[in-house]
Amino acid sequence: MEQQARRSEGRRNGVVQVVDGSEIRALVENKDAFAKFVDTKFRQLDADGDGRLSVRELQPAVADIGAAIGLPARGSSPQADHIYSEVLNEFTHGKQDSVSRSEFQRVLSDILLGMAAGLKRDPIVILRINGEDLHEFVESPRYETEAVAISSQVEFGNVSLRQCLLATLRQLTVDHGMPPASDSWVIENVIEPALQELGADYLDQPVSQEVFFQEFKKLLGIITRKLQEHPVIVAHTENTFDGSGIRRLLSNKFELDKLLDSVWRDVPKEHKEKTSKEYLRVALDRMADAACLPPYGAVDQVDAVVNEAFKMVKADDGKTVDEAEFKKLLTEILGAVMLQLDGNPISVSTNTVVHEPMSTSSSLLSPSPLSPMVSSPSE
Repeated sequence: MEQQARRSEGRRNGVVQVVDGSEIRALVENKDAFAKFVDTKFRQLDADGDGRLSVRELQPAVADIGAAIGLPARGSSPQADHIYSEVLNEFTHGKQDSVSRSEFQRVLSDILLGMAAGLKRDPIVILRINGEDLHEFVESPRYETEAVAISSQVEFGNVSLRQCLLATLRQLTVDHGMPPASDSWVIENVIEPALQELGADYLDQPVSQEVFFQEFKKLLGIITRKLQEHPVIVAHTENTFDGSGIRRLLSNKFELDKLLDSVWRDVPKEHKEKTSKEYLRVALDRMADAACLPPYGAVDQVDAVVNEAFKMVKADDGKTVDEAEFKKLLTEILGAVMLQLDGNPISVSTNTVVHEPMSTSSSLLSPSPLSPMVSSPSE
């Protein structure tokens, strides 16, 4: 989102990069460069060197693609595992036990262009958290009011000062100039050293609210200095799902029919060209990008809305349906999701610590502009 990028650039924290998908698209559209890219990745994955990628050899590629589009790790949920299986099926068409280099290139091109389109709509802003915004927040007139509001849920009489400080730090965001306090690297390299330097004798004892506020301000001062000495790189995204993308899709009958035809062609068929309703979720996920929705399993709040829509149209009963009914149900599901999001938009902000901004251990997408998305997000 351009608005997100402008808002981020207005911070005193340095904007290292805005990842908007343009580099991915440029790579794919440069035939020679993309062919070399595919050759390199294919050789890395082709462990036995037979010139084809087996299902087993494709698994690292599938895992990297899932991570890059924001899915939780394989095995974390049945829904996410289903999507991973569908990504694998994109390569194998559900029938082959291996794929050629040309097949690998064609599917990888489609997937990367889809990612580029998603990043153009919802770019990742790479921020350099350097202590300036945090210092500005602590010294501003709004500090006391916000600090009271942020810490209002902490029970000061029942928990230690350390617990109070940690709980309140987790409420601060990059807008305050604070990297995600739940990130293990930030805890180990910023927060714990700052707590040790704070050196309060009563860190492990309950304290009054007055003492807490005194120590909290001191702690923020120490964290500010540590961030100035060693800035933290954070990949920041903001997404609002308000149903507008679904409305645009439903209002364009030509595009909607074309998309419905495409997903119908790809679902497994049973006797007399019928299919099970269980494939509605797969089909909806293939329509997600066009409808400006996240992949199922990526955003819990949106998953809940989708689940409710399936209940509303009775799409989870496992019965078989023909093409007309399948398309009708998909359209009704999209409409139900749109109405829920229109009444209650869902905003999601993620902040991921990127220890090496332009590198990743990924065997498929390294080096690539997608690397900030490969880590687990800290909300």
